[in-house]
Amino acid sequence: MSQPLAERLRPGTLDDYIGQKHIVGEGAVLRRMIDSGRISSFILWGPPGVGKTTLAQIIANKLETPFYTLSAVTSGVKDVRDVIEKAGKGRFFNEASPILFIDEIHRFNKSQQDSLLGAVEKGTITLIGATTENPSFEVIRPLLSRCQLYVLKSLEKEDLLELLDRALKKDIVLKERNIELKETDALLRYSGGDARKLLNILEIVVESSSDCDVVITDDMVVDRLQQNPLAYDKDGEMHYDIISAFIKSIRGSDPDAALYWLARMIEGGEDPKFIARRLVISAAEDIGLANPNALLLANTAFEAVNKIGWPEGRIPLAEATVYLATSPKSNSAYLGIDSALGVVRKTGNLPVPLHLRNAPTRLMKDIGYSDGYVYPHDYPGNFAAQQYLPDEIPALRLWHGQHNSAEEKHLARMRSCWGERFDD
Repeated sequence: MSQPLAERLRPGTLDDYIGQKHIVGEGAVLRRMIDSGRISSFILWGPPGVGKTTLAQIIANKLETPFYTLSAVTSGVKDVRDVIEKAGKGRFFNEASPILFIDEIHRFNKSQQDSLLGAVEKGTITLIGATTENPSFEVIRPLLSRCQLYVLKSLEKEDLLELLDRALKKDIVLKERNIELKETDALLRYSGGDARKLLNILEIVVESSSDCDVVITDDMVVDRLQQNPLAYDKDGEMHYDIISAFIKSIRGSDPDAALYWLARMIEGGEDPKFIARRLVISAAEDIGLANPNALLLANTAFEAVNKIGWPEGRIPLAEATVYLATSPKSNSAYLGIDSALGVVRKTGNLPVPLHLRNAPTRLMKDIGYSDGYVYPHDYPGNFAAQQYLPDEIPALRLWHGQHNSAEEKHLARMRSCWGERFDD
């Protein structure tokens, strides 16, 4: 039996690698490091099918260094230590460190990740980790601090079309068929920026046709995939599409749709912590100040899932899902911090006004630190008007309260304190 199309087309050099120009294109940071022949440990973070494993293998081939690979799903601490010992014994002086590639590194627990620290720090191995999860949540801080982080993106339309063209022209199996890509919208839509998924779909469509001549249309792709509903979603690779539908259903205040997508994830074997974490984010981003209790409930659901796991974990997840979906919505805090970050990036490090500075020493007091600061608790209503922003932007507005019962109260207080400044 021949290899799958995605495996047959796996590139062996950076010149054949499609996408991720921001890190491996000419002059890009990782490309320069690879070309120099020396790389430091790093983690590749991105959705499925964007080339994380392929990139690690290309690097190993380019550097001509021993390449060890472990899957975090099946490997334990003993496996990690065995590889580290083997790498240390086989390395010669001044040679580049052997590469240890760990797929799905986010699935390693703390003790497994701890077992990597010494070898990474001493240079016994160069670690390349691949993850679909945010490393800030899933990789321990000491290990993360010893690794560069590179974010890989879903492939863009031009990348996917290039991949299709390469498949039809260079694959030893497909080039024997007379294949015409009459339409590509369905292929691209179902792939979702995932190269492996795109090639799997292409292979399914071609193999389902007994004719030597194959004309691929959008209707044909939809028809073939309906006959093979899991063919493009093997092992939950559509989880980014489904989590997107889940969050958008919560944001759109549709508890029935949200519960449906939750059930899809549960049945698909999704990591419950992945779902719970998205609920916490949604509570802060989409419900926000309209119902601050939403964040408390989502965080409690996260903790409950961690404690009880499956199958009972579905209950607090469902409770939080319904609560968030039925809550009033506000993204004022989310918009406010993004606006503030935009101002900071534009204006730089503006000086803190003297009256707001801390004055722990006599010298600081003598030069005016904290001079003129008014302590609000000494005044009626625990408020006293004074300037809190830098002198260059004294009346900047970043938070704009939205029209729900909770934020109307906050706005009313701000207007009573600051007057016209909070008249939107």
